Amino acid sequence: MKTAMNPMRPALTDEPIPPPTGPFEALRSTAQIAGHPIHPMLVPIPIVCFIGALVTDIAYAATAEMMWTDISAWLLLVGLVFGVLAAIAGLTDFIGNRLIRNQSPAWPHMIGNLVVLVLAFFNVLVHSRDAWTSVMPTGLILSIVTVLILPITGWLGWAMVYRHGVGVVR
Repeated sequence: MKTAMNPMRPALTDEPIPPPTGPFEALRSTAQIAGHPIHPMLVPIPIVCFIGALVTDIAYAATAEMMWTDISAWLLLVGLVFGVLAAIAGLTDFIGNRLIRNQSPAWPHMIGNLVVLVLAFFNVLVHSRDAWTSVMPTGLILSIVTVLILPITGWLGWAMVYRHGVGVVR
């Protein structure tokens, strides 16, 4: 029985893959581990933490259960720590490659994420207060604004990778 070869999928071989060349090679990530960019490895953690903090802030506003404000505070702290690590990796790529800086979404992506980290920092300080004042209303508002910015910066990051090929090895 003969099977047709799919031209979009190369045949498996033991031959080594040649090093990448072409326009995408110039947009490789500077901060990487074994060829894998660090920035996209870290980014999901703060996103999940900041969204989780908003959910737990809403739960606290609805129930006044102390547990929710404690969970929010921890989520914000973990999100801030991993957000700073992701920012360092992203800034390394941004500073280390002029071609990445020249991509149209690069500057708004960076500035938007720095705004998110500043908001998260102040939100951590607000959540360090006691009970009701740690969430209502300032903490909840900061969480909402932070989460509203994330889809915008996420879209810009997506555009850099999928439209412009930043960090993609072909």
